[in-house]
Amino acid sequence: MSTIDPLRRMLDAVLDPESGTLEEMSAGAHLSPYHFHRSVRRGTGETPAALRRRVGLEQAAWNLQRGMGVTDAAFAAGYDSLEGFSRAFRRAYGHPPTAMPPAHERGHWLPAPNGIHFHSPTVLYVDSGAVREHAAGDVLALLIAHDLDDIDALLGSAAGLEDEAYRRIRLPGSAPRAWDGPDESLAQVMRHLVLSKEPWLASIEGEPAPDLDGPVDVPSLQARHRTTAPRWLALVRDIERRGAWQDRIIDALCDPPESFLLAEILAHELTFSAHRRQLARWMLAEAGAGPAAAPPDPDPILWRRRTLAGGTDPS
Repeated sequence: MSTIDPLRRMLDAVLDPESGTLEEMSAGAHLSPYHFHRSVRRGTGETPAALRRRVGLEQAAWNLQRGMGVTDAAFAAGYDSLEGFSRAFRRAYGHPPTAMPPAHERGHWLPAPNGIHFHSPTVLYVDSGAVREHAAGDVLALLIAHDLDDIDALLGSAAGLEDEAYRRIRLPGSAPRAWDGPDESLAQVMRHLVLSKEPWLASIEGEPAPDLDGPVDVPSLQARHRTTAPRWLALVRDIERRGAWQDRIIDALCDPPESFLLAEILAHELTFSAHRRQLARWMLAEAGAGPAAAPPDPDPILWRRRTLAGGTDPS
């Protein structure tokens, strides 16, 4: 009788390099595609495709850090095209594969709801400290993912407005953070929601100050959010992995320079983002966004249930 537990058998099927489709994965585990998909998602918090894609990107990052070329890393991770691999890698890590930092500067793991990670060509690492579901108490991971997902939903709702309604002053004098400038219109609120994390990323990662003066139309902000969100997730995951919440940065982008704990930065961003997301909802309702265009209920409980019911990864 086999001593391999059922979840391990399913993981082997998901990560089998010869099994690229759901049908091939499920056949490797001797299950129907429906039952296989449902069992993997229930056991890991990720769909088979999402788990395979994430671990494949971690494998590629690991290989890149050890000198493998981008093309070879892409094909080793199961991608048929360099373009598709580069696009997926940039979304996940926040930079192209050619800019992958060395291993001593940044690990190759991506945020995961289950602690399952690529570790080496012969080892799959399962982080014993990781929780399988946010309900078990990983409050920070839930709040970060919820914040980024809700900003994306608000941008989607704002996309249906006429430009005049999007830019109209609706709350004269509103300025939750005075140094940011006003939040009197939906355009201003959405700009701050999308851009506010970029100066922190630049300071923590030692990069030049970002250009915050670009266009604020919805498609431009959506494109920028798609770049910033995975970088923010990767940063939080890396700080958590290193237990570095009490580390401090001296932010030379401030005048005069100021000192901040990493824990303070995350609390600061989550606080003001939550306030602005509610401002955006009020402004969308006042602008006449009907039920079909209205953003979903922002309650994290309902958000998490929606993401799990849809088979998506909340983190």
